[in-house]
Amino acid sequence: MCGIVGIVGHRASVSTELLERATRSLAHRGPDDHGTIVIREESPEPVEIGLGNRRLAILDLSPLGHQPMQDPSTGNWIVYNGEIYNFRDVRRELQQSGASFVSDSDTEVLLKAYFAWGEQCLLKFRGMFAFAIWDAGQHRLFIARDPMGIKPLYYAQSGGYFIFASEVRTLLGTGFVPSHLSQPGLTNYLTFGSAYDPITLIDGISALPAGEYLTWKRGEVSRSSYWNLVGENRSIADNTEDRAAAAANLRPMLEDAVRQQLVSDVPVGIFLSGGIDSSALVSIVKRGGVTPSTFSIVFREAEFSEAEHSRAVARQFQTDHHEITVSQSDVLAAIPGAFAAMDSPTMDGINTFFISRETRAAGIKVVLSGLGGDEVFAGYSSFRAVPRMERARSALEYIPRPLRTSIAYAATALVSSSDQSRKLNSFVCDNGHLIHPYFLSRMLFTRSQVDSLLASSDSVSSAIAAAEQRALLKHSSRLDPVNRVSYLESRCYMLNTLLRDADFMSMSQGLELRVPLIDHQLASAVLTLPGSWKLNGSTPKKLLVEALNGTLPDQIVHRPKRGFTLPFERWMREELRAEIEPVLTKTISSGPLANVLRMDSVRRVWQDFLAGKTSWTRPWSLFVLHRWCELHL
Repeated sequence: MCGIVGIVGHRASVSTELLERATRSLAHRGPDDHGTIVIREESPEPVEIGLGNRRLAILDLSPLGHQPMQDPSTGNWIVYNGEIYNFRDVRRELQQSGASFVSDSDTEVLLKAYFAWGEQCLLKFRGMFAFAIWDAGQHRLFIARDPMGIKPLYYAQSGGYFIFASEVRTLLGTGFVPSHLSQPGLTNYLTFGSAYDPITLIDGISALPAGEYLTWKRGEVSRSSYWNLVGENRSIADNTEDRAAAAANLRPMLEDAVRQQLVSDVPVGIFLSGGIDSSALVSIVKRGGVTPSTFSIVFREAEFSEAEHSRAVARQFQTDHHEITVSQSDVLAAIPGAFAAMDSPTMDGINTFFISRETRAAGIKVVLSGLGGDEVFAGYSSFRAVPRMERARSALEYIPRPLRTSIAYAATALVSSSDQSRKLNSFVCDNGHLIHPYFLSRMLFTRSQVDSLLASSDSVSSAIAAAEQRALLKHSSRLDPVNRVSYLESRCYMLNTLLRDADFMSMSQGLELRVPLIDHQLASAVLTLPGSWKLNGSTPKKLLVEALNGTLPDQIVHRPKRGFTLPFERWMREELRAEIEPVLTKTISSGPLANVLRMDSVRRVWQDFLAGKTSWTRPWSLFVLHRWCELHL
């Protein structure tokens, strides 16, 4: 697990000092080791390639795992962030073909796999990764990102330079990219609370999409997809006998995914919240013959504590359990540190920062998380609500647009102004178009609110912002309604909010966070099963629970769904009000967002929150955006 950066100069020199500075900006991601190299080629064209790495040593703790790493037999160089969990299997396959190794690192396996199979090596790997290889033979740069998008990779072109890095902030720090907000990225952020890959908040910086690779050669860039979650999936027949068999078959797949992600040369812990997903990880690890170390955040205030549930799981599986007891004031005090850790603005990452900080302080360097279980196994309320709304949307399509507009106005006039009424208006007729229910369910500000908040907007930017949504809907069109939600949740909210937050918040503390429940082979297999099986009966995440064969305590399976909840609604009216209110009523008008947002609309959002007409997430998202821009723009 690392942070990587690269600067490629086409007929241009690469400053060693700049490369060193860019690498230092990623020090939090890799406190154990660092390295840089500048490679110079004169033929067939003059090019300089600067590669930098900060290392968090997890596999092969010796100096043999140092990066940048070169393959002496080919002259290829690599910088790499992530873990290839099946690297020993790939290594054996390479050895059978005559390859030899000097280290026990997965980095060297990746480097030699690329030489043996080229781009096809990506299909051999199970893991999370973002890496770059300078291919000396082909005089090209090859960069790739893992299938599920667990590890980030950003890039930009400026003049004769191509640059890439694990974080947006590092690219901004090079000075090659102007600090200008992207209009499509800003539209995405206001609509959903995050920019959707490949868009970022900064003009000129793009995210390499999940499951894609990119090549640079002689100044030309080409992007290609090598894997998609939908793939050639086809749902099988919906009958009880097949469902029972599927649950039984799912168990060894789950066990294999978790077992793969226990590979490490340092101890691996499990973050245990007391919910189904993290409890499933504990159950699988314990049944595999390993007594796991589990870590739970426990609030002193009983109304926010989940200690009862996490303790029940720890007792049943006899784990080496650790409780980290905190108060709300402890979390509140951690907020400034969380802002400093944000590579991109987020309204949903404070909890991940705090959990990561406390777990790392307890001496753990690698932790398993149940992130992704809701998306893969249909744990959200959206899995029931969105299919119902899809049916309603189909009926609305038969109503002429002018009549839909009249219905929308009439419906919203009958209810008080609220987030729900605004979404209802958008659902029935959003600027003359019917929005897909999934995107409505994840919407922060409606389209009309976004237009009101932005000082200027144009149809081109809006179309760019919506392009990825249209592409995702097209990919999911042949899935059944429940699996369509699963695909969209995985490619939207999980990818662009949860995984992004998990990466930069955990890496800010030098903690490697692994997510077995979204192993790409497991997630793809579950998506082939009929969606109705996942919502069968009243048991949440039915297939996951059945695959665990009754090992989880009933109180865990049937408890109300609840995450690590922070009382922001109350804080923003009390402890945080003195900090947030001046920003949203005055400071934004003279800060970096002065010519970007309309001050009267921002004030209205804050006033609506105080009046109970909108949730805390709306004003908080604007406050976070302002703070992030202050730090980076």
